[in-house]
Amino acid sequence: MGLWELLLIAAALSMDAFAVGLSDGMGEPAMPFFKHFAIAFAFGLFQFLMPVAGYYAGSAFAGLVQKIAPYLSFALLAFIGGRAVAGYEISRRAGRIGTRRKGGRKSLGPATLFAQAVATSMDALAVGVTLLAAEESGGIPFRAELCALVIGLVTFSLSMAAVRIGERAGDRFSGRAELFGGCILLLIGLKLLLEGVLA
Repeated sequence: MGLWELLLIAAALSMDAFAVGLSDGMGEPAMPFFKHFAIAFAFGLFQFLMPVAGYYAGSAFAGLVQKIAPYLSFALLAFIGGRAVAGYEISRRAGRIGTRRKGGRKSLGPATLFAQAVATSMDALAVGVTLLAAEESGGIPFRAELCALVIGLVTFSLSMAAVRIGERAGDRFSGRAELFGGCILLLIGLKLLLEGVLA
């Protein structure tokens, strides 16, 4: 596996984080740069840590990861996305749709961001096991930690862009941004679940 293959793997792994970053950006107008950075950093950090964990845990851990990861990711994202959709419905019934809250979406606190980061990086655990196998067979010229760092940096960069894009899209869609963001999370969770079940 060369550098280009590694970059492609990193980009593929970051797509779920990218989509969730869009959702986060849509949910909050005028998001401060620090929060942009915090979201991207959390996604990038976990995309770095999970392959490292998978690498050191080895193949004995791979079967367990592949069994529970889709269900855990689905549960986390379905809960967060369902709460966002419910929040939209409550606001709609109260007649507040069309005026976005200046304070942003309250649901995106540290606990929610942690859950999102874990849910979108679970598949990277299995990548860590793959890196171990590739290293043992001589099929990879880089150390696993360097590969994981590349994956984390790519995810960080794409997540920063996603939050900004989502923020601009949220401005266009006004009060429906929370609904769209929640639906995105639900769809990602369903995708991860189906991929795990059908694999």
